Amino acid sequence: MKAIEAQSLTKSFGDFVAVDRISFSVEEGEIFGFLGANGAGKTTAMRMLCGLSKPSSGFGWVAGLDIGRQSEKVKASIGYMSQKFALYDDLTVRENIRLYAGIYGLPDRLIAGKTDGLLAGLGFGEERETFVRDLPLGWKQKLAFSVAIVHEPRIVFLDEPTGGVDPATRRRFWELIYQAAERGITVFVTTHYMDEAEYCDRVSIMVDGRIAALDEPAELKRSLGAASMDEVFRLIARGAKRGGE
Repeated sequence: MKAIEAQSLTKSFGDFVAVDRISFSVEEGEIFGFLGANGAGKTTAMRMLCGLSKPSSGFGWVAGLDIGRQSEKVKASIGYMSQKFALYDDLTVRENIRLYAGIYGLPDRLIAGKTDGLLAGLGFGEERETFVRDLPLGWKQKLAFSVAIVHEPRIVFLDEPTGGVDPATRRRFWELIYQAAERGITVFVTTHYMDEAEYCDRVSIMVDGRIAALDEPAELKRSLGAASMDEVFRLIARGAKRGGE
């Protein structure tokens, strides 16, 4: 069974077709990059896959669940992290972990041990009672990712998770992504940084609501005679007709 599968998935807003009959699949344990300029439709597509928006037509399955008919089960079966991190600044590190563990349905008897293990793994033992607002940006990023997968979901969706952080912090964050993939968690990630596309097993590139390319980064570069994924993206997306999303 595929971790994610879409068949002719479409989302329209009146006469505007934001996502136009996209079809693709993602293997279990894969790091899959979902790329596109503003207005390409990637955010709309991700919202459908996360069970947050109902498709206008077509089909999609996430963790074996129908996104159109089982959206609540989909939301309970995945992890999600956005660029804004969605942490609570006025709660401590420990309180954020316990809160999200509860939201994701971990039993009370497991939450204390899970919290201690996560704090130790992050090296946050001395920061357990620190308010999140007082953490450096890179630490917030690590914490946000960790609480997104505190329940060990089969799939985690990362919506531009490295926006606004420096290159060194971005590289360290990708180490966490690799560790999650090694544990069998499928990672579906959107990013504006084309160097990060190189870290993915495969990438798709959306243009004007459709998938214009999908392959391994090395194969995309070879087929287009490009030296980098940045060049690949510019070659494929240069014909885009719409912007803003």
